[in-house]
Amino acid sequence: MTVYRAQVAIVGIASAVVILAAFAATPPAGPVFADVTAQAGIRFTHNSGRSGRKFLPETLGSGCAFFDFDGDGWPDILMVNSKDWTPRGRKSPAALYRNNHNGTFSDVTAGSGLDVEMYGLGVAIADYDNDGRDDVYMTALDGDHLFHNEGGGKFRDVTKASGIQNANFGTSAAWLDYDRDGKVDLFVANYVQWNQKIDLFCSLDGAAKSYCTPESYKGTRSRLFHNLGGGRFEDVGEKAGVGDPTSKSLGVTVLDYNGDGWPDLFVANDTQPNKLYRNNKNGTFTEEGMTAGVAYGEDGVARGAMGADWADYDRSGRPHLLVGNFSNQMLGLYHNEGKGLFVDEAPSSAVGRSSLLTLAFGVFFFDYDLDGYPDIFAANGHIEEEIGKVQPKVSYREAPLLFRNLGNHKFENVTGGMGAEFNRAIVARGAAYADFDRDGDLDLLISTNHGPAYLFRNDGGNRNHWLSVRLSGTKSNRDGIGAVVRVESASGKQWNMVRSGSSYCSQSDLALTFGFGKDTSATLLVEWPSGVRQQLGKVAVDQFLTIDEERGITAKTGPQGR
Repeated sequence: MTVYRAQVAIVGIASAVVILAAFAATPPAGPVFADVTAQAGIRFTHNSGRSGRKFLPETLGSGCAFFDFDGDGWPDILMVNSKDWTPRGRKSPAALYRNNHNGTFSDVTAGSGLDVEMYGLGVAIADYDNDGRDDVYMTALDGDHLFHNEGGGKFRDVTKASGIQNANFGTSAAWLDYDRDGKVDLFVANYVQWNQKIDLFCSLDGAAKSYCTPESYKGTRSRLFHNLGGGRFEDVGEKAGVGDPTSKSLGVTVLDYNGDGWPDLFVANDTQPNKLYRNNKNGTFTEEGMTAGVAYGEDGVARGAMGADWADYDRSGRPHLLVGNFSNQMLGLYHNEGKGLFVDEAPSSAVGRSSLLTLAFGVFFFDYDLDGYPDIFAANGHIEEEIGKVQPKVSYREAPLLFRNLGNHKFENVTGGMGAEFNRAIVARGAAYADFDRDGDLDLLISTNHGPAYLFRNDGGNRNHWLSVRLSGTKSNRDGIGAVVRVESASGKQWNMVRSGSSYCSQSDLALTFGFGKDTSATLLVEWPSGVRQQLGKVAVDQFLTIDEERGITAKTGPQGR
Protein backbone atom coordinates (compact mmCIF):
# COMPACT_ATOMS: atom_id res chain seq x y z
CA MET A 1 0.00 0.00 0.00
CA THR A 2 2.96 2.36 0.58
CA VAL A 3 3.96 2.03 -3.06
CA TYR A 4 0.41 2.74 -4.20
CA ARG A 5 0.21 5.94 -2.10
CA ALA A 6 3.49 7.16 -3.59
CA GLN A 7 2.13 6.59 -7.08
CA VAL A 8 -1.02 8.56 -6.29
CA ALA A 9 1.07 11.48 -5.02
CA ILE A 10 3.03 11.60 -8.27
CA VAL A 11 0.49 11.01 -10.98
CA GLY A 12 -2.73 12.27 -9.37
CA ILE A 13 -6.16 10.79 -8.92
CA ALA A 14 -6.97 10.24 -12.60
CA SER A 15 -3.84 8.23 -13.20
CA ALA A 16 -4.43 6.28 -9.99
CA VAL A 17 -7.66 4.95 -11.49
CA VAL A 18 -5.68 3.59 -14.43
CA ILE A 19 -3.14 2.01 -12.09
CA LEU A 20 -5.86 0.32 -10.01
CA ALA A 21 -7.46 -1.06 -13.18
CA ALA A 22 -4.12 -2.50 -14.24
CA PHE A 23 -3.68 -4.13 -10.83
CA ALA A 24 -7.15 -5.67 -11.08
CA ALA A 25 -6.33 -7.11 -14.52
CA THR A 26 -3.07 -8.68 -13.34
CA PRO A 27 -3.42 -12.46 -13.10
CA PRO A 28 -2.94 -14.09 -9.68
CA ALA A 29 0.67 -14.64 -8.63
CA GLY A 30 0.14 -18.40 -8.38
CA PRO A 31 -2.25 -21.11 -9.53
CA VAL A 32 -5.95 -20.98 -8.69
CA PHE A 33 -8.64 -23.66 -8.79
CA ALA A 34 -11.68 -22.90 -10.94
CA ASP A 35 -14.97 -24.72 -10.40
CA VAL A 36 -15.71 -26.28 -13.80
CA THR A 37 -18.24 -28.86 -12.59
CA ALA A 38 -21.19 -27.59 -14.63
CA GLN A 39 -19.31 -26.80 -17.83
CA ALA A 40 -17.56 -30.18 -17.65
CA GLY A 41 -20.93 -31.95 -17.55
CA ILE A 42 -20.60 -33.48 -14.07
CA ARG A 43 -24.15 -33.68 -12.69
CA PHE A 44 -23.87 -36.06 -9.79
CA THR A 45 -25.61 -35.87 -6.42
CA HIS A 46 -24.77 -38.26 -3.61
CA ASN A 47 -27.62 -39.96 -1.74
CA SER A 48 -26.87 -40.89 1.88
CA GLY A 49 -30.36 -42.30 2.33
CA ARG A 50 -31.04 -40.03 5.28
CA SER A 51 -34.68 -39.76 6.32
CA GLY A 52 -34.54 -38.49 9.89
CA ARG A 53 -33.63 -41.73 11.59
CA LYS A 54 -30.00 -40.65 12.08
CA PHE A 55 -28.37 -43.94 11.07
CA LEU A 56 -24.58 -43.96 11.55
CA PRO A 57 -23.60 -44.72 7.91
CA GLU A 58 -25.37 -41.53 6.78
CA THR A 59 -22.59 -39.47 8.37
CA LEU A 60 -19.78 -40.92 6.29
CA GLY A 61 -20.43 -40.24 2.63
CA SER A 62 -18.80 -41.89 -0.37
CA GLY A 63 -15.60 -41.48 -2.33
CA CYS A 64 -14.60 -40.80 -5.91
CA ALA A 65 -11.96 -41.83 -8.41
CA PHE A 66 -9.97 -40.65 -11.39
CA PHE A 67 -8.98 -43.58 -13.62
CA ASP A 68 -8.54 -44.26 -17.32
CA PHE A 69 -11.16 -46.97 -17.81
CA ASP A 70 -10.96 -46.97 -21.62
CA GLY A 71 -7.18 -46.77 -21.96
CA ASP A 72 -7.10 -43.62 -24.11
CA GLY A 73 -4.66 -41.81 -21.83
CA TRP A 74 -7.22 -39.35 -20.44
CA PRO A 75 -8.45 -39.68 -16.81
CA ASP A 76 -12.14 -40.52 -16.49
CA ILE A 77 -14.29 -40.07 -13.36
CA LEU A 78 -16.17 -42.49 -11.12
CA MET A 79 -18.45 -41.26 -8.32
CA VAL A 80 -19.49 -43.81 -5.69
CA ASN A 81 -23.06 -43.56 -4.36
CA SER A 82 -25.19 -44.88 -1.53
CA LYS A 83 -28.96 -45.45 -1.51
CA ASP A 84 -32.24 -45.17 0.38
CA TRP A 85 -32.80 -47.52 3.31
CA THR A 86 -36.14 -48.64 1.87
CA PRO A 87 -37.17 -48.70 -1.81
CA ARG A 88 -38.76 -45.43 -2.92
CA GLY A 89 -38.84 -45.82 -6.66
CA ARG A 90 -35.73 -43.73 -7.23
CA LYS A 91 -32.34 -45.25 -7.96
CA SER A 92 -28.94 -43.84 -7.02
CA PRO A 93 -26.18 -45.95 -8.58
CA ALA A 94 -22.56 -44.93 -9.02
CA ALA A 95 -21.79 -42.60 -11.94
CA LEU A 96 -19.15 -43.19 -14.62
CA TYR A 97 -18.04 -40.22 -16.73
CA ARG A 98 -15.91 -40.62 -19.87
CA ASN A 99 -13.38 -37.87 -20.62
CA ASN A 100 -14.18 -36.22 -23.96
CA HIS A 101 -10.66 -34.72 -24.34
CA ASN A 102 -12.04 -31.17 -24.52
CA GLY A 103 -12.68 -30.32 -20.87
CA THR A 104 -16.06 -32.07 -20.79
CA PHE A 105 -17.28 -35.51 -19.73
CA SER A 106 -20.12 -37.78 -20.87
CA ASP A 107 -22.18 -39.84 -18.45
CA VAL A 108 -21.75 -43.43 -19.65
CA THR A 109 -23.07 -45.16 -16.51
CA ALA A 110 -26.13 -46.77 -18.08
CA GLY A 111 -25.28 -50.22 -19.34
CA SER A 112 -21.68 -50.03 -18.13
CA GLY A 113 -22.15 -52.72 -15.50
CA LEU A 114 -21.21 -50.25 -12.78
CA ASP A 115 -24.83 -49.09 -12.60
CA VAL A 116 -25.49 -51.34 -9.61
CA GLU A 117 -27.33 -49.87 -6.65
CA MET A 118 -25.60 -50.44 -3.31
CA TYR A 119 -24.87 -48.54 -0.13
CA GLY A 120 -21.47 -47.69 -1.55
CA LEU A 121 -18.63 -46.00 0.30
CA GLY A 122 -15.14 -46.50 -1.14
CA VAL A 123 -13.34 -47.28 -4.39
CA ALA A 124 -9.92 -48.62 -5.34
CA ILE A 125 -8.57 -49.10 -8.86
CA ALA A 126 -6.04 -51.58 -10.28
CA ASP A 127 -5.55 -54.10 -13.07
CA TYR A 128 -5.82 -57.14 -10.81
CA ASP A 129 -5.49 -59.71 -13.62
CA ASN A 130 -2.80 -57.90 -15.66
CA ASP A 131 -4.86 -57.82 -18.85
CA GLY A 132 -4.14 -54.15 -19.57
CA ARG A 133 -7.47 -52.77 -18.33
CA ASP A 134 -8.04 -51.21 -14.90
CA ASP A 135 -10.67 -52.89 -12.75
CA VAL A 136 -12.86 -51.42 -9.99
CA TYR A 137 -13.40 -52.45 -6.39
CA MET A 138 -16.17 -50.74 -4.45
CA THR A 139 -16.77 -51.11 -0.73
CA ALA A 140 -20.38 -51.15 0.42
CA LEU A 141 -22.28 -51.52 3.67
CA ASP A 142 -24.37 -54.31 2.19
CA GLY A 143 -21.44 -56.15 0.58
CA ASP A 144 -18.43 -55.07 -1.50
CA HIS A 145 -18.22 -55.51 -5.27
CA LEU A 146 -15.35 -56.37 -7.62
CA PHE A 147 -15.94 -55.28 -11.22
CA HIS A 148 -13.79 -56.68 -14.02
CA ASN A 149 -13.12 -54.30 -16.90
CA GLU A 150 -14.25 -56.13 -20.03
CA GLY A 151 -13.24 -53.34 -22.40
CA GLY A 152 -15.54 -51.29 -24.59
CA GLY A 153 -16.84 -49.41 -21.57
CA LYS A 154 -18.30 -52.54 -19.99
CA PHE A 155 -17.69 -53.98 -16.52
CA ARG A 156 -18.71 -57.36 -15.12
CA ASP A 157 -19.47 -58.03 -11.44
CA VAL A 158 -17.15 -60.89 -10.53
CA THR A 159 -17.42 -60.63 -6.75
CA LYS A 160 -18.85 -64.08 -6.16
CA ALA A 161 -16.49 -65.83 -8.57
CA SER A 162 -13.49 -64.04 -7.05
CA GLY A 163 -14.06 -65.48 -3.58
CA ILE A 164 -14.16 -62.01 -2.02
CA GLN A 165 -16.78 -61.68 0.70
CA ASN A 166 -16.94 -58.50 2.75
CA ALA A 167 -20.29 -57.25 4.02
CA ASN A 168 -18.57 -55.68 6.99
CA PHE A 169 -19.00 -51.87 6.66
CA GLY A 170 -16.07 -51.51 4.26
CA THR A 171 -14.71 -47.98 3.80
CA SER A 172 -11.37 -47.25 2.15
CA ALA A 173 -9.48 -49.87 0.15
CA ALA A 174 -6.11 -50.15 -1.55
CA TRP A 175 -4.47 -52.54 -3.97
CA LEU A 176 -0.87 -53.54 -3.23
CA ASP A 177 1.47 -56.36 -4.17
CA TYR A 178 2.47 -57.17 -0.59
CA ASP A 179 4.31 -60.39 -1.55
CA ARG A 180 5.82 -58.97 -4.76
CA ASP A 181 4.66 -61.90 -6.89
CA GLY A 182 3.47 -59.71 -9.79
CA LYS A 183 -0.22 -59.84 -8.84
CA VAL A 184 -1.89 -57.09 -6.82
CA ASP A 185 -3.59 -58.00 -3.57
CA LEU A 186 -6.34 -56.03 -1.83
CA PHE A 187 -6.59 -54.45 1.63
CA VAL A 188 -10.07 -53.38 2.75
CA ALA A 189 -10.55 -51.12 5.79
CA ASN A 190 -13.69 -52.00 7.76
CA TYR A 191 -15.35 -49.62 10.22
CA VAL A 192 -17.65 -50.86 13.02
CA GLN A 193 -20.26 -53.49 13.77
CA TRP A 194 -23.53 -51.82 12.80
CA ASN A 195 -26.89 -52.62 11.25
CA GLN A 196 -30.36 -51.13 11.54
CA LYS A 197 -31.40 -53.64 14.23
CA ILE A 198 -28.63 -52.60 16.64
CA ASP A 199 -28.74 -48.87 15.88
CA LEU A 200 -28.41 -46.90 19.13
CA PHE A 201 -30.04 -43.71 20.40
CA CYS A 202 -27.59 -40.83 20.91
CA SER A 203 -28.33 -37.17 21.60
CA LEU A 204 -26.52 -33.85 21.70
CA ASP A 205 -29.12 -32.17 23.91
CA GLY A 206 -30.56 -35.12 25.82
CA ALA A 207 -33.84 -35.04 23.92
CA ALA A 208 -33.59 -35.24 20.12
CA LYS A 209 -31.75 -38.09 18.44
CA SER A 210 -28.37 -37.22 16.93
CA TYR A 211 -25.78 -39.27 15.11
CA CYS A 212 -23.77 -41.57 17.36
CA THR A 213 -19.99 -41.52 17.35
CA PRO A 214 -18.14 -44.77 16.60
CA GLU A 215 -17.33 -45.10 20.31
CA SER A 216 -20.89 -46.39 20.71
CA TYR A 217 -20.20 -49.44 18.54
CA LYS A 218 -17.73 -52.32 18.61
CA GLY A 219 -14.86 -52.39 16.14
CA THR A 220 -14.32 -54.96 13.45
CA ARG A 221 -11.39 -56.43 11.60
CA SER A 222 -10.18 -55.27 8.22
CA ARG A 223 -9.46 -57.73 5.41
CA LEU A 224 -6.45 -58.59 3.28
CA PHE A 225 -7.28 -60.56 0.14
CA HIS A 226 -4.35 -62.41 -1.42
CA ASN A 227 -4.47 -62.62 -5.22
CA LEU A 228 -4.20 -66.31 -6.14
CA GLY A 229 -4.33 -65.67 -9.88
CA GLY A 230 -7.05 -66.77 -12.24
CA GLY A 231 -9.38 -64.15 -10.80
CA ARG A 232 -9.47 -65.77 -7.35
CA PHE A 233 -8.68 -64.25 -3.94
CA GLU A 234 -8.20 -65.61 -0.42
CA ASP A 235 -8.78 -63.70 2.83
CA VAL A 236 -5.47 -63.86 4.71
CA GLY A 237 -5.98 -60.84 6.99
CA GLU A 238 -5.83 -62.66 10.30
CA LYS A 239 -3.02 -64.97 9.22
CA ALA A 240 -1.06 -61.98 7.92
CA GLY A 241 -1.49 -60.06 11.18
CA VAL A 242 -3.61 -57.15 9.92
CA GLY A 243 -7.02 -58.30 11.21
CA ASP A 244 -7.24 -56.53 14.57
CA PRO A 245 -10.92 -56.90 15.66
CA THR A 246 -10.91 -53.71 17.76
CA SER A 247 -10.06 -51.39 14.85
CA LYS A 248 -12.51 -48.85 13.44
CA SER A 249 -10.81 -48.15 10.15
CA LEU A 250 -11.65 -45.37 7.70
CA GLY A 251 -8.44 -44.74 5.77
CA VAL A 252 -5.46 -46.65 4.39
CA THR A 253 -2.29 -45.65 2.60
CA VAL A 254 0.43 -47.95 1.28
CA LEU A 255 4.01 -46.86 1.92
CA ASP A 256 7.50 -48.26 2.40
CA TYR A 257 8.26 -46.41 5.63
CA ASN A 258 11.51 -48.24 6.43
CA GLY A 259 12.89 -48.20 2.87
CA ASP A 260 13.39 -51.96 2.55
CA GLY A 261 11.58 -52.21 -0.80
CA TRP A 262 8.48 -53.97 0.59
CA PRO A 263 5.06 -52.23 0.90
CA ASP A 264 3.84 -51.47 4.41
CA LEU A 265 0.36 -50.31 5.51
CA PHE A 266 -0.80 -47.34 7.53
CA VAL A 267 -4.43 -47.63 8.66
CA ALA A 268 -6.31 -44.60 10.05
CA ASN A 269 -8.72 -45.54 12.83
CA ASP A 270 -11.62 -43.53 14.23
CA THR A 271 -11.34 -43.24 18.06
CA GLN A 272 -9.01 -46.24 18.11
CA PRO A 273 -5.20 -46.23 17.75
CA ASN A 274 -3.93 -45.96 14.19
CA LYS A 275 -2.02 -48.97 12.88
CA LEU A 276 1.34 -49.11 11.11
CA TYR A 277 1.91 -52.57 9.69
CA ARG A 278 5.51 -53.40 8.76
CA ASN A 279 5.87 -55.96 5.98
CA ASN A 280 7.92 -58.93 7.21
CA LYS A 281 8.63 -60.08 3.63
CA ASN A 282 7.13 -63.51 4.35
CA GLY A 283 3.42 -62.85 3.95
CA THR A 284 2.98 -61.42 7.43
CA PHE A 285 3.03 -57.97 9.00
CA THR A 286 4.06 -56.62 12.41
CA GLU A 287 2.07 -53.76 13.94
CA GLU A 288 4.35 -50.91 15.06
CA GLY A 289 2.05 -47.88 15.33
CA MET A 290 2.64 -47.37 19.04
CA THR A 291 6.44 -47.58 18.95
CA ALA A 292 6.56 -45.51 15.74
CA GLY A 293 4.58 -42.65 17.31
CA VAL A 294 1.66 -42.64 14.86
CA ALA A 295 -0.99 -44.47 16.91
CA TYR A 296 -2.11 -41.41 18.89
CA GLY A 297 -2.07 -37.63 18.92
CA GLU A 298 0.63 -35.82 20.85
CA ASP A 299 -1.55 -35.97 23.99
CA GLY A 300 -1.50 -39.77 23.91
CA VAL A 301 -5.19 -40.07 23.00
CA ALA A 302 -6.56 -41.88 19.96
CA ARG A 303 -8.05 -39.35 17.55
CA GLY A 304 -10.95 -39.53 15.13
CA ALA A 305 -8.84 -40.33 12.07
CA MET A 306 -10.43 -40.43 8.63
CA GLY A 307 -8.25 -40.30 5.51
CA ALA A 308 -4.49 -40.72 5.08
CA ASP A 309 -1.66 -40.21 2.60
CA TRP A 310 2.13 -39.85 2.54
CA ALA A 311 4.90 -38.02 0.68
CA ASP A 312 8.54 -37.10 1.05
CA TYR A 313 7.65 -33.45 1.58
CA ASP A 314 11.12 -32.35 2.72
CA ARG A 315 13.30 -34.38 0.31
CA SER A 316 14.77 -36.38 3.17
CA GLY A 317 14.34 -39.61 1.23
CA ARG A 318 11.72 -40.90 3.66
CA PRO A 319 7.90 -41.03 3.41
CA HIS A 320 6.00 -38.85 5.91
CA LEU A 321 2.35 -39.35 6.89
CA LEU A 322 -0.68 -37.06 6.60
CA VAL A 323 -3.84 -37.94 8.55
CA GLY A 324 -7.24 -36.24 8.49
CA ASN A 325 -8.73 -35.98 11.98
CA PHE A 326 -11.91 -34.88 13.77
CA SER A 327 -12.65 -31.25 14.65
CA ASN A 328 -10.66 -29.85 17.60
CA GLN A 329 -7.89 -32.36 16.82
CA MET A 330 -6.10 -30.83 13.77
CA LEU A 331 -4.46 -32.69 10.90
CA GLY A 332 -1.69 -35.13 11.72
CA LEU A 333 1.60 -34.45 9.92
CA TYR A 334 3.92 -37.22 11.03
CA HIS A 335 7.54 -36.64 9.99
CA ASN A 336 9.51 -39.84 9.45
CA GLU A 337 12.69 -39.40 11.49
CA GLY A 338 14.15 -42.71 10.34
CA LYS A 339 14.76 -45.88 12.37
CA GLY A 340 11.01 -46.44 12.70
CA LEU A 341 10.14 -43.20 14.51
CA PHE A 342 7.69 -40.43 13.49
CA VAL A 343 7.12 -36.99 15.06
CA ASP A 344 3.89 -35.00 14.51
CA GLU A 345 4.91 -31.58 13.16
CA ALA A 346 1.37 -30.22 12.78
CA PRO A 347 1.00 -28.71 16.29
CA SER A 348 3.98 -26.41 15.69
CA SER A 349 3.06 -25.42 12.13
CA ALA A 350 0.45 -23.55 10.11
CA VAL A 351 -1.00 -26.95 9.20
CA GLY A 352 -2.09 -27.56 12.78
CA ARG A 353 -3.26 -24.03 13.55
CA SER A 354 -5.40 -23.76 10.43
CA SER A 355 -6.97 -27.22 10.71
CA LEU A 356 -7.83 -27.26 14.42
CA LEU A 357 -11.57 -26.61 14.04
CA THR A 358 -12.17 -28.49 10.78
CA LEU A 359 -13.05 -32.16 10.32
CA ALA A 360 -10.92 -33.61 7.53
CA PHE A 361 -11.94 -36.66 5.50
CA GLY A 362 -10.11 -36.76 2.15
CA VAL A 363 -6.48 -35.67 2.52
CA PHE A 364 -3.45 -35.97 0.28
CA PHE A 365 -0.14 -34.54 -0.84
CA PHE A 366 0.12 -33.24 -4.41
CA ASP A 367 2.34 -30.64 -6.07
CA TYR A 368 -0.33 -28.21 -7.24
CA ASP A 369 2.14 -25.47 -8.25
CA LEU A 370 4.76 -27.87 -9.69
CA ASP A 371 7.66 -26.37 -7.78
CA GLY A 372 8.97 -29.79 -6.78
CA TYR A 373 7.66 -29.78 -3.20
CA PRO A 374 4.44 -31.70 -2.33
CA ASP A 375 1.64 -29.52 -1.01
CA ILE A 376 -1.28 -30.55 1.23
CA PHE A 377 -5.01 -30.68 0.46
CA ALA A 378 -7.77 -31.46 2.96
CA ALA A 379 -11.48 -31.93 2.15
CA ASN A 380 -13.51 -30.94 5.21
CA GLY A 381 -17.03 -31.33 6.56
CA HIS A 382 -18.56 -32.27 9.90
CA ILE A 383 -20.78 -35.30 10.55
CA GLU A 384 -23.43 -33.56 12.69
CA GLU A 385 -25.70 -30.93 11.11
CA GLU A 386 -26.47 -29.33 14.47
CA ILE A 387 -22.88 -29.18 15.73
CA GLY A 388 -22.92 -25.36 15.74
CA LYS A 389 -25.52 -25.36 18.52
CA VAL A 390 -23.18 -27.04 20.99
CA GLN A 391 -19.83 -25.91 19.53
CA PRO A 392 -20.36 -22.41 18.06
CA LYS A 393 -16.89 -22.29 16.51
CA VAL A 394 -17.39 -25.52 14.58
CA SER A 395 -19.47 -25.70 11.40
CA TYR A 396 -21.23 -28.54 9.58
CA ARG A 397 -20.24 -27.18 6.17
CA GLU A 398 -16.57 -26.29 5.90
CA ALA A 399 -14.25 -24.95 3.24
CA PRO A 400 -11.33 -27.12 2.10
CA LEU A 401 -7.76 -26.33 3.08
CA LEU A 402 -4.75 -25.97 0.80
CA PHE A 403 -1.25 -25.64 2.22
CA ARG A 404 1.68 -24.63 0.01
CA ASN A 405 4.96 -26.31 0.84
CA LEU A 406 7.56 -23.59 1.42
CA GLY A 407 10.40 -26.04 2.08
CA ASN A 408 12.33 -26.47 5.30
CA HIS A 409 9.33 -28.14 6.99
CA LYS A 410 7.17 -25.03 6.56
CA PHE A 411 3.70 -24.79 5.00
CA GLU A 412 1.58 -21.75 4.22
CA ASN A 413 -2.22 -21.74 4.22
CA VAL A 414 -3.09 -20.42 0.73
CA THR A 415 -6.77 -21.41 0.74
CA GLY A 416 -7.97 -17.81 0.77
CA GLY A 417 -6.14 -17.02 -2.44
CA MET A 418 -7.89 -19.75 -4.41
CA GLY A 419 -11.07 -17.75 -5.02
CA ALA A 420 -14.63 -17.71 -3.69
CA GLU A 421 -15.70 -20.96 -5.39
CA PHE A 422 -12.85 -22.94 -3.86
CA ASN A 423 -13.55 -21.40 -0.45
CA ARG A 424 -17.21 -22.45 -0.55
CA ALA A 425 -18.34 -24.24 2.63
CA ILE A 426 -19.44 -27.79 1.76
CA VAL A 427 -19.77 -31.18 3.46
CA ALA A 428 -16.79 -32.74 1.71
CA ARG A 429 -15.81 -36.38 2.00
CA GLY A 430 -13.77 -38.06 -0.74
CA ALA A 431 -11.14 -36.26 -2.81
CA ALA A 432 -8.86 -37.25 -5.67
CA TYR A 433 -6.46 -35.61 -8.11
CA ALA A 434 -5.48 -36.06 -11.75
CA ASP A 435 -4.58 -33.96 -14.76
CA PHE A 436 -7.95 -34.42 -16.45
CA ASP A 437 -7.31 -31.83 -19.18
CA ARG A 438 -3.72 -33.01 -19.79
CA ASP A 439 -2.14 -29.57 -19.54
CA GLY A 440 0.48 -30.70 -17.04
CA ASP A 441 -0.95 -29.57 -13.70
CA LEU A 442 -3.13 -31.49 -11.26
CA ASP A 443 -6.87 -30.90 -10.93
CA LEU A 444 -9.22 -31.79 -8.05
CA LEU A 445 -12.35 -33.90 -7.67
CA ILE A 446 -14.37 -33.71 -4.44
CA SER A 447 -17.38 -35.71 -3.30
CA THR A 448 -19.82 -34.41 -0.69
CA ASN A 449 -22.16 -36.22 1.67
CA HIS A 450 -25.76 -36.08 0.42
CA GLY A 451 -24.75 -33.36 -2.04
CA PRO A 452 -23.11 -32.62 -5.39
CA ALA A 453 -19.69 -33.48 -6.72
CA TYR A 454 -17.19 -30.72 -7.50
CA LEU A 455 -14.53 -30.64 -10.22
CA PHE A 456 -11.86 -27.96 -9.87
CA ARG A 457 -9.48 -27.17 -12.74
CA ASN A 458 -5.97 -26.05 -11.87
CA ASP A 459 -5.32 -22.79 -13.73
CA GLY A 460 -1.70 -21.74 -13.68
CA GLY A 461 0.07 -24.66 -12.05
CA ASN A 462 1.82 -25.40 -15.34
CA ARG A 463 3.67 -22.10 -15.28
CA ASN A 464 6.35 -24.36 -13.82
CA HIS A 465 7.81 -27.40 -15.58
CA TRP A 466 6.64 -30.96 -14.95
CA LEU A 467 6.72 -34.60 -15.96
CA SER A 468 3.89 -37.14 -15.83
CA VAL A 469 5.01 -40.77 -15.59
CA ARG A 470 2.75 -43.78 -16.13
CA LEU A 471 4.17 -47.27 -15.68
CA SER A 472 3.39 -50.55 -17.42
CA GLY A 473 4.72 -53.65 -15.68
CA THR A 474 5.58 -57.01 -17.22
CA LYS A 475 7.32 -59.04 -14.51
CA SER A 476 5.71 -56.67 -12.01
CA ASN A 477 1.97 -56.03 -11.89
CA ARG A 478 0.67 -54.21 -14.97
CA ASP A 479 0.00 -50.86 -13.25
CA GLY A 480 3.44 -50.82 -11.62
CA ILE A 481 1.83 -50.47 -8.19
CA GLY A 482 4.63 -50.42 -5.63
CA ALA A 483 7.23 -49.19 -8.14
CA VAL A 484 9.35 -46.22 -7.08
CA VAL A 485 10.24 -43.50 -9.59
CA ARG A 486 13.24 -41.32 -8.74
CA VAL A 487 13.95 -38.11 -10.66
CA GLU A 488 16.86 -35.70 -10.45
CA SER A 489 17.10 -32.21 -11.94
CA ALA A 490 19.26 -29.15 -11.38
CA SER A 491 17.35 -28.22 -8.20
CA GLY A 492 17.61 -31.64 -6.55
CA LYS A 493 16.16 -35.13 -6.15
CA GLN A 494 12.55 -36.29 -5.83
CA TRP A 495 10.79 -39.64 -5.66
CA ASN A 496 7.35 -41.15 -5.40
CA MET A 497 5.71 -44.58 -5.41
CA VAL A 498 2.80 -45.72 -7.57
CA ARG A 499 -0.02 -46.63 -5.23
CA SER A 500 -3.71 -47.34 -5.03
CA GLY A 501 -5.96 -45.94 -2.29
CA SER A 502 -5.06 -43.02 0.04
CA SER A 503 -7.26 -39.97 0.74
CA TYR A 504 -10.64 -41.19 2.08
CA CYS A 505 -12.59 -43.86 0.16
CA SER A 506 -11.06 -42.50 -3.06
CA GLN A 507 -8.55 -43.13 -5.81
CA SER A 508 -6.34 -40.62 -7.58
CA ASP A 509 -4.74 -41.17 -10.99
CA LEU A 510 -2.06 -43.88 -10.97
CA ALA A 511 0.27 -41.67 -13.02
CA LEU A 512 2.95 -39.83 -11.03
CA THR A 513 3.38 -36.09 -11.61
CA PHE A 514 6.65 -34.38 -10.70
CA GLY A 515 7.13 -30.60 -10.60
CA PHE A 516 10.47 -29.06 -11.57
CA GLY A 517 10.03 -25.32 -11.18
CA LYS A 518 12.32 -23.74 -13.79
CA ASP A 519 14.40 -26.88 -14.47
CA THR A 520 14.17 -28.00 -18.09
CA SER A 521 15.42 -31.60 -17.93
CA ALA A 522 15.66 -34.50 -15.52
CA THR A 523 17.06 -38.03 -15.22
CA LEU A 524 14.80 -40.93 -14.25
CA LEU A 525 15.30 -44.19 -12.38
CA VAL A 526 12.50 -46.74 -11.92
CA GLU A 527 12.74 -49.39 -9.20
CA TRP A 528 10.17 -52.08 -10.00
CA PRO A 529 8.63 -54.49 -7.45
CA SER A 530 10.24 -57.35 -9.41
CA GLY A 531 13.66 -56.00 -8.46
CA VAL A 532 14.40 -54.57 -11.90
CA ARG A 533 16.19 -51.19 -11.78
CA GLN A 534 15.68 -49.13 -14.92
CA GLN A 535 17.96 -46.13 -15.50
CA LEU A 536 16.44 -43.96 -18.23
CA GLY A 537 18.89 -41.07 -18.49
CA LYS A 538 18.01 -37.47 -19.21
CA VAL A 539 14.64 -36.44 -20.64
CA ALA A 540 13.08 -33.08 -21.44
CA VAL A 541 10.34 -31.84 -19.12
CA ASP A 542 6.70 -30.97 -19.94
CA GLN A 543 5.90 -34.44 -21.27
CA PHE A 544 3.65 -37.39 -20.55
CA LEU A 545 5.81 -40.51 -20.42
CA THR A 546 4.78 -44.16 -20.51
CA ILE A 547 7.49 -46.49 -19.23
CA ASP A 548 7.44 -50.24 -19.87
CA GLU A 549 9.31 -52.51 -17.47
CA GLU A 550 11.18 -54.21 -20.32
CA ARG A 551 11.24 -51.69 -23.17
CA GLY A 552 11.74 -48.43 -21.27
CA ILE A 553 10.00 -45.27 -22.53
CA THR A 554 7.36 -46.35 -25.05
CA ALA A 555 5.40 -43.11 -25.45
CA LYS A 556 6.11 -39.40 -25.16
CA THR A 557 3.42 -36.75 -25.65
CA GLY A 558 3.27 -33.06 -24.90
CA PRO A 559 0.55 -31.09 -23.10
CA GLN A 560 -2.84 -30.68 -24.76
CA GLY A 561 -3.71 -27.24 -23.39
CA ARG A 562 -7.24 -25.91 -23.41
